[in-house]
Amino acid sequence: MGVWDLLLVGLVLLLGLCGVLVPGVPGSWLVWAAVSWWALKDPQPVAWWVLVGATVVLFLSQVVRWALPPRRLRTSGATPRMGVYAGAGAFLGFFLIPVLGAIPGFMGGVYLYERRRLGRHGEAVAALRTVMRSGGSSVLTELFTCLLIAGAWLGAVIWG
Repeated sequence: MGVWDLLLVGLVLLLGLCGVLVPGVPGSWLVWAAVSWWALKDPQPVAWWVLVGATVVLFLSQVVRWALPPRRLRTSGATPRMGVYAGAGAFLGFFLIPVLGAIPGFMGGVYLYERRRLGRHGEAVAALRTVMRSGGSSVLTELFTCLLIAGAWLGAVIWG
């Protein structure tokens, strides 16, 4: 697979990661489609293992999301700017504390947004709890899964 093809797959993965945070955009399916396209264009064993792993992890993610409360983030006061803070925090956390750092990074991004908006620690923590109960945990589950898949793809491209 050529460099331009890999860059295009990477862009679709990035679009899918951003799509997780935007309502109505099928972010996780874009991530899966990008990995699937890569595996079909570059039929090596590592590519197929990444695709199988991505499919299994996305399926498990959907099962977990069905068990979580439905997304009602608008009623909790969530804004698109909060999504940017949460997404940036998860992305940074994913690389600063490999893989598992996405979870505290996501919550830290929401907390930072609420702290800047409300000004007090106690109110920001209460707002963070409200957001996580109203569907933030569902968004976090989907974003973490997509970051995991993107990380596996990146690792396979670099070291595979």
